[in-house]
Amino acid sequence: MSLDKEEAARAAHKARTQKHKEVVDAKIAAAQTDKGLLLVLTGNGKGKSSSAFGMVARMLGYGRRVAIFQFIKGAENVGERAFFSALPGVIWEKCGEGFTWETQSRERDIAAARAGWEKAKAALQDPDIALVVLDELTYLVTYRYLELEEIMPVLEARPPMQHVVITGRSAHKTLVDAADTVSAIADVKHAFRDGVRAQEGIDR
Repeated sequence: MSLDKEEAARAAHKARTQKHKEVVDAKIAAAQTDKGLLLVLTGNGKGKSSSAFGMVARMLGYGRRVAIFQFIKGAENVGERAFFSALPGVIWEKCGEGFTWETQSRERDIAAARAGWEKAKAALQDPDIALVVLDELTYLVTYRYLELEEIMPVLEARPPMQHVVITGRSAHKTLVDAADTVSAIADVKHAFRDGVRAQEGIDR
């Protein structure tokens, strides 16, 4: 490439990135609202709970309190619980006895889910808790362990600056419509289907 073409390419690149920066800066300047967000992380792919725990780490980095309620898979021993539950400022509640095929008792599953929801409701009324994670809550709706009529008023009445993250597959349209941010994580490929068991630090 000749010197003139290199100069022209650099100038064109600078013009493009400068225009991009102006657009981004304008959007940042226009975003002036602060509010407690409702986030829904759904889809069949891996990483929904992991994303939620990333936000837990961020909140703790700012010295704020968080509450985590693990439904359905709450009986499992997982690395994030071993780490986060030992930290100050963290409430961690196991609200399930394991996946439904493990308990094989709808009555027990419903009882565990409802007991966990009662604890979660208390956190959702506490303005000192900056972030509430309702891990696998979508299944409680799908399996009819809880009704949306019980869940939505509590979410809507929470403290104005409290953030809530809901995870799980097949999030109900009502939750999606109510959310400020929704991410659907796709399942492209998973090692488990090739016979690789869950790995410590990656899957649990």
